[in-house]
Amino acid sequence: MKPTLLVMAAGMGSRYGGLKQIDPVGPSGETIIEYSIFDAIRAGFGKVVFIIREEFEAAFREGIIGKFAGAIETECVYQRLDDCTEGFVPPAERVKPWGTAHAILTARDAIREPFAVINADDFYGRDSFRVIGEFLAASDPSSLLNCAMVGFTLCNTLSEHGHVARGVCSYGADRLLRQVVERTNIVPDGAGARCPGDNGQDILLTGREIVSMNFWGFQPLFFTELKRLFREFLGERGTDPKAEFFIPVAVSRLIDAGLMQVRVMETPDKWFGVTYREDKPRVEASVRQMVASGVYPTKLWS
Repeated sequence: MKPTLLVMAAGMGSRYGGLKQIDPVGPSGETIIEYSIFDAIRAGFGKVVFIIREEFEAAFREGIIGKFAGAIETECVYQRLDDCTEGFVPPAERVKPWGTAHAILTARDAIREPFAVINADDFYGRDSFRVIGEFLAASDPSSLLNCAMVGFTLCNTLSEHGHVARGVCSYGADRLLRQVVERTNIVPDGAGARCPGDNGQDILLTGREIVSMNFWGFQPLFFTELKRLFREFLGERGTDPKAEFFIPVAVSRLIDAGLMQVRVMETPDKWFGVTYREDKPRVEASVRQMVASGVYPTKLWS
């Protein structure tokens, strides 16, 4: 059974200043998403499901999906505020959907096989797709004890142009994830980094921590547990107009309950991202270097 790739592309890129998912970074006008799809195809994935907003579907299909039509099966799903709320009425000031874990839940009817989850605006690298593709292809889809996460070193995921949010991971010698703590407003600090703590004082980070960049490998049973956890989230925090249902929070709760095991997989690939528009030249230069060294062709979809 070939795994499916689930791409979270519903964000509008508010900090970036535009629809960065369709902003080119490659020498022939390729976007970051296209490099992810290219890597997924050669890693053995059989389908791609995109989570998007309904209002920009036409632009997304024309600017992205149209470039590799026929290379792999594709499907689009929408992340809506009222999806899977089952009668819950959000506060009037709530305008955004409920976060990354809610985004995954919107794809529950489109996926029946083991699947990987990525952000649309993150460049993960060829080896990252290979290791998680091999894991999912050999995994048992009937158990949540067969999940995985590709981790990256924190210092390689920071931006010089503003703060970022990262899931800081802890795991044992068995490589099984113990906990993911979502840290926001992380900024570089010398060789390391810092972020606000719960007590109002900054937390100092070494920069060597392994963090989640939302590159997960899940089984289809995850949707069932995710739906249950989302209902609990709405009961606990649904009246907060800014509360978000994050993937690391859902995963940590399932791990704590003994319902899920997540193997932490590392890769020599370096992560690149365009959180801010000022990040784009660095990403473009990195892509040019990989094209020059033969990792990618000059034109992906010739």
